[in-house]
Amino acid sequence: MSQAPDGPAPLTGARLMGAALLLGLANFMVVLDTTIANVSVPHIAGALAVSPAQGTWVITSYAVAEAITVPLTGWLAQRFGPVRVFAFSMAGFGLFSLACGLAPSFAMLVAFRIAQGLCGGPIMPMSQTLLLHIFPKDKGAQALGIWSMTTVVAPIAGPILGGIISDNAHWSWIFLINIPVAAIVGIGAYRMLIAHDTATRRVPVDYVGLLLLVVWVGSLQVMLDKGKELDWFGSPVIVGLAVVAAIGFAAFLIWELTSQNPIVNLRVFRHRGFTVGVITLSLTFGAFFASVVLIPLWLQTTMGYTATWAGYAGCLNGVLAVIMSPIVAKLVGRYDVRMLVSFGVFWMAGVALWRSFYTTDATFWDIAIPQFVLGFAMPFFFIPTTSLSLSSVLPEETAAAAGLQNFLRTTAAAFATSIMTTMWDDTSTAQRSVLTAVLPDPQRVLDLMTGRGLSSDQALRQLEGMVQVQAVMISTNRMFMATAVVFAVAASVIWIAPKPTRRAGPGGH
Repeated sequence: MSQAPDGPAPLTGARLMGAALLLGLANFMVVLDTTIANVSVPHIAGALAVSPAQGTWVITSYAVAEAITVPLTGWLAQRFGPVRVFAFSMAGFGLFSLACGLAPSFAMLVAFRIAQGLCGGPIMPMSQTLLLHIFPKDKGAQALGIWSMTTVVAPIAGPILGGIISDNAHWSWIFLINIPVAAIVGIGAYRMLIAHDTATRRVPVDYVGLLLLVVWVGSLQVMLDKGKELDWFGSPVIVGLAVVAAIGFAAFLIWELTSQNPIVNLRVFRHRGFTVGVITLSLTFGAFFASVVLIPLWLQTTMGYTATWAGYAGCLNGVLAVIMSPIVAKLVGRYDVRMLVSFGVFWMAGVALWRSFYTTDATFWDIAIPQFVLGFAMPFFFIPTTSLSLSSVLPEETAAAAGLQNFLRTTAAAFATSIMTTMWDDTSTAQRSVLTAVLPDPQRVLDLMTGRGLSSDQALRQLEGMVQVQAVMISTNRMFMATAVVFAVAASVIWIAPKPTRRAGPGGH
C-alpha cells in the first residue's frame, strides 16, 4: 500500500492534524471496546441471566473475532483500497454496536459482538497504515506515537467509562456510544482521505487459510473459555476442541507456508527483529491486558467496589501514558529501542511485583498508585516494539507485518484473559479448601459470633465469607506474581533481536 510516485503528497498543517485526530479516534474506539465491557460484565450477566464467568464471553468473543479479521487487512486494502476499507469497517462497527445495545439475549449479544469484532479488526492496522501514509516521511515516529498512544490508553479508559455508564445508565450504552463516533470518523476520514486511496487490483483470497485460521483460533478460545465450566480434559468436548485446535494450527502453518497467496504472510518471521519484537509485544500486552480484566473483577466481586469505582481505581495509568507517549516517540530515533523496551517492561514487572503483596484491607489509593506508576512504562514497551517489528521487515512486507503484529497482539490478549481468569478462579477454590482445613478452632469463632447476637446461619455465612475473601486475595496476588514473571521474561527476550538499522516509516504502507 505504498504511495504511488505521482500520488498525492502527505498532508500538512490543520488538514494533517484533523485526519490524524480522526484516525487516532477510530483506533481508540475499537481498542476501547475490548475493555469497556470489563466492569460491566456483572451487570450484563445479571440482566441477561448468565453467570459472571459466562459473561466474560462478551470480552473474549470480540477480541478473537477482531484478531481473525486483522490478517485480512492487506488483501482487503489491495482489493478495495485502504480508505474505502477503513470507512466501510467503521460503518459496520457502528451498525453492530447498535445491534449489541439492542440485543434481547446473551446469545444474540455474543453473536453481535463477534460481528462487531469482525468489522473492528481492519480498523486497527488501517488506521496505523493511513497515519504513516499521510504523515511526511520524516514524521513517521510521530505517526506511530499517535497510534500507539491511543492503543495504550484505550484499554485503561474502557473500565472507567464502562463503570460510569453501568452504574448510572443501562449497560447497553457502552455499545450505543460508539454510533456517533463511528459516523463522524467514517464520513470525515472518507471525505478527507479518499484522494489518498491507492490503486486497487484483483488479488486471490486464500479461503483455505482463512478457514483454518478461524478453526484453530476459535477452537482454542472456546476451549479456554469453557474449560473451567466443563472440567477441562475430563470433558470430551474440551478434548475434542483441543484436538481440532492442534490439528487446525498445524494445517494452517503448512498451508500458509506453501501457499502462493497466503492470507497470513508467515514468511516475515524469517526476520529475527520482527519475530522477537512480536513475541515481546504479545507476552507483554497479554499479561497487561489480562491484568486490566482481572483488577475490576476482583474489586467488584470481593472488595465491594461498584463498577464506577473499580474503573476509577484502574484509570490512573492513563495519565503518565499520555504524557510519556510523545516523549518516547522521540527517543525511539535516538536510542537503541531494545534498551527502551527492556527498561519499560522491567518497570512493569516491578509494578506487578508490588501488586502481589496486596491485602484485603487495601485502600483505594493502595490500588490506584501502582496503576499511576505503571503508566510511565507503558509507552516504553509499546512504541519501541512496534517500531522494531516494522523496521525489521522489507518495505513491501510492512503492511503484512503490521497486520500479523496486530493479530498476535489481540490474540495474545484474548488467550491471556481466558487463562488468567480460569487460573484465578481455580486458585481461589484451592486456597479456600486450604484455609478451611487450617482454620484454628472454627467452632470457637462461630460461638463468639453467636454470642454477639448473630444467628448460627449468619455466623456461618460470615465466617465463610471471610475465608472466601482471603482465598481470593491470595489467588489475586499469585496472578500478579505470574504477570511479573512474564514481564521479566519479555524484557529479557527483546535482547535476542538485532540492533535495528532503520526506523519504521511510511515506506511499504
